[in-house]
Amino acid sequence: MQKLQWEKSWDKAVATQDREQIELIFLKTKDLMIEDILFTPIREAINYKKEFLVTVLVHNFTDQELIFDQTRLVYAIGNEIKARHLFTIPMLIIPPKASMPWTFIFPKHNLEEGARSLRGFILIDK
Repeated sequence: MQKLQWEKSWDKAVATQDREQIELIFLKTKDLMIEDILFTPIREAINYKKEFLVTVLVHNFTDQELIFDQTRLVYAIGNEIKARHLFTIPMLIIPPKASMPWTFIFPKHNLEEGARSLRGFILIDK
């Protein structure tokens, strides 16, 4: 059974309204009948450094721990890749059958023109 988990710093810092939104998204998506990794979008933003921030609920529906060590993620709209980046995030470890919110930051130099603030999706580039 899928469970919602929070990374320590997120658990302490997330606003009540954001927590409720994430919990609602989890309830709507936790019972999907897949055995893979799924990134459910929550929000997108551009920070003061012009980096592209994509907050998602990462669902690990597999039976193996999910770690981000030299993991290439792509941000795409339809079939068009708008950003890609190689992520190593030691504190992001998602146990089997768990979901966790996270914000992935795509550096400005890794963005294609027109990628900002468009509704897309993230996937692991295998």
